[in-house]
Amino acid sequence: MNRTEGKTVKRLGMVIGIKPDQIEEYKRLHAGPGVRDLLRAANIRNFSIYLKQFDDGRWYEFGYYEYVGDDYEADMAKLAAQPRNKAWLSVCDAMQIPLVGHTSWAVMEEVYHED
Repeated sequence: MNRTEGKTVKRLGMVIGIKPDQIEEYKRLHAGPGVRDLLRAANIRNFSIYLKQFDDGRWYEFGYYEYVGDDYEADMAKLAAQPRNKAWLSVCDAMQIPLVGHTSWAVMEEVYHED
């Protein structure tokens, strides 16, 4: 965790596959408001998702966000319990392909960050 402007910031990077035939629908869903208000209430900021097709033809999403709260586990538990978030994830999860050994997004190791 790093300190930025007096707040502790936990930065998280994640990766997951996505079904090629679901990419346009996934983009459409994320063009709307979705669950942004719930993420904000859970102290998540700067949530970004990037899409890339690798040389093997597979598509992957890279997600990044910053957590600025004081109790990550409690905030994530509250977010996970929100009915609208559960419904959102059930739609999005069906479009994604977790990496081997994972059931959802795989958290990545932070190697470098410039403040």
